[in-house]
Amino acid sequence: MKVFCHHIYEYKKGLRNLILHTMASSDVSLAIKKLEANDIQYLVQPVTKNKVNVFFGANECVEVIKCFCHKRLNELSAEEDFILGTLLGYNQVIQCARYLKRKEEAPLLKEAS
Repeated sequence: MKVFCHHIYEYKKGLRNLILHTMASSDVSLAIKKLEANDIQYLVQPVTKNKVNVFFGANECVEVIKCFCHKRLNELSAEEDFILGTLLGYNQVIQCARYLKRKEEAPLLKEAS
């Protein structure tokens, strides 16, 4: 929970607009209490039986994430993956390269189906 609390600190200081924190399912109720106490919007996404992803931050960012994070992160389209990475503050040039690579590989994935 130390890292989670540090993420809240970074959000409140304006260092990040959106955070993705993966945690044990057993800790999610405590995390939600902390987020609600700080009036921070969030979205909880199950990963496995024992893990969840908690997205939290600016209302607008979380609303965008809600549009497509009803599926697993590895199932996101190239465009959704790009948006997520950009919102999380990942390097824009690296995100562009990742997007281009995924778009290039997409026809190959369709042919294999």
